[in-house]
Amino acid sequence: MRIGAHIDSTAPLEAAAARAADAVQFFLADPQAWTDPEPRADAAALRDSAVDVYIHAPYRINVATLNNRIRIPSRQLLAKYAVAAAEIGARGLIVHGGHVGKGNDIAVGFDNWRKTFAYQAKSGGFATPILIENTAGGDNACARRFDALARLWDAVGEFDVGFCLDTCHAHAGGEDLLHAVDRVKAITGRIDLIHANDSRDPFDSGRDRHDNIGHGTIDPDLIVAVVRAAGAPVIVETPGGVDGQAADIAYLRERVG
Repeated sequence: MRIGAHIDSTAPLEAAAARAADAVQFFLADPQAWTDPEPRADAAALRDSAVDVYIHAPYRINVATLNNRIRIPSRQLLAKYAVAAAEIGARGLIVHGGHVGKGNDIAVGFDNWRKTFAYQAKSGGFATPILIENTAGGDNACARRFDALARLWDAVGEFDVGFCLDTCHAHAGGEDLLHAVDRVKAITGRIDLIHANDSRDPFDSGRDRHDNIGHGTIDPDLIVAVVRAAGAPVIVETPGGVDGQAADIAYLRERVG
């Protein structure tokens, strides 16, 4: 099982070595901005490395929204990120499920997701596999509750779409982690990546605040069970820098086997 961490983008391979990580995840630009991905001088080294690379898309991307000023730039930026991720050999581009505005029909949000993939398919599809991630908050979110996730997959399932299950997001989003993997796979047919994070906040809080495994409000046995059942690569997005993340990686390796 490949286990790694979300790290700063400055020196990914060195960061992986410091954490004894098999994989890394990072941003290609400011995650809070509408900024195009920046070229990487280490692209060849990343492609040739034994370390698996995952890229997280900017948080601002929201292809579900009915707001054209956000949806259209979101589609464009997602495509640019997929190309940039492919250039460094990334195994997946993780993007949040997005949401619609208050009072808007969430069915339109699901259809906007479908249109995103259908539009991109006309030019050969995304250059890197897209992994949609469940989110922690929002009453109008397309991938917070698993019933909404089922409706989302009804819209995009015809395309080759991957899924990333975040344990903190599921817990804070009000979905019990017990049997979560079976429930998700019944909807999506797959789990391509696990974000193994504890949660600083209680169940169904709607708050996205990660903690180190065993230090938050999630029973660590449940996180281990999710990782074991999914059988997918794992990224910890936890605090504490090298020491905190290295400890989480070592814990999972020891417990999962």
